[in-house]
Amino acid sequence: MKSFASRCLALLATAWLLAACQQAPQVAALPTDELVSAFRQLDRSLAAGELEAAEARLDALQQRAGGDTRLEQYQRQLAEAYLQKGQQALQSGDLDSATTALSQARRLMPQAPALTTGLDGAIAQARDAELDAADRAHSAAEQAAARAEEARQEQARQLRLAAERQAAAIRRSQLPNAPAAPAAPRAQLIDPGAASSAIPLPMLDRQDNEGLRNLLDRVAADVVAYRCAVRIEVRQAKDYQWVAALLNARVKRLDPSFSPQLTQALKPGQVPQLVLSPTHRP
Repeated sequence: MKSFASRCLALLATAWLLAACQQAPQVAALPTDELVSAFRQLDRSLAAGELEAAEARLDALQQRAGGDTRLEQYQRQLAEAYLQKGQQALQSGDLDSATTALSQARRLMPQAPALTTGLDGAIAQARDAELDAADRAHSAAEQAAARAEEARQEQARQLRLAAERQAAAIRRSQLPNAPAAPAAPRAQLIDPGAASSAIPLPMLDRQDNEGLRNLLDRVAADVVAYRCAVRIEVRQAKDYQWVAALLNARVKRLDPSFSPQLTQALKPGQVPQLVLSPTHRP
């Protein structure tokens, strides 16, 4: 009986030890969650503004875990980051970079076109403004070229007339009984006794070139006869260049050796005029 009890106790002790071993905590090495690491890397790329790297990581995650609900939120964050990049490029005047960023945002969120409407409209307005500015610059260049060509032709015409008149004078001087030299010219437009005389040029505002040429014929006669200094008061610098070219051509036709003193005065609010100051009488 005692031996049987001993054997029972021994069996119970063995069973208890086995149960204790089975219930002891087992430490298992859990595998690293690669998706968690990939999402963390995506977060870091977005925070650092590395949008191309973030897009590459997002594409890789979409291939590995296409059903993960977090992907849509990251896709929207990346699209918004591209929109912000495009807005910054637009503010700095880089329309090409802004357009590229807009295209990337649209590709990421094709199902939400309203998300890109604001930047799209701003880029379109900037493009229109850029085209308008280019058109205005081209038109201004064409007008300037036309004025320069007209001034060149006018100067050539005046020089040709001067040459013809000089040739005619030589022919007349070779004729017998040549008439006496003409009397000294009288003032056309100025008061020779005054320190200066103002001559209005209203035809410059009306773009009446024929009237301007006729008036400058008379002005040139006074400038040569009284050796006048001339102040050209106009609204714009281009008007000064035009009037100066016409007047110089006429003065050279009358007296090729005389170079008048011309000065410019810009007065946008005043009717254009010439101010002639005689230095001596003929």
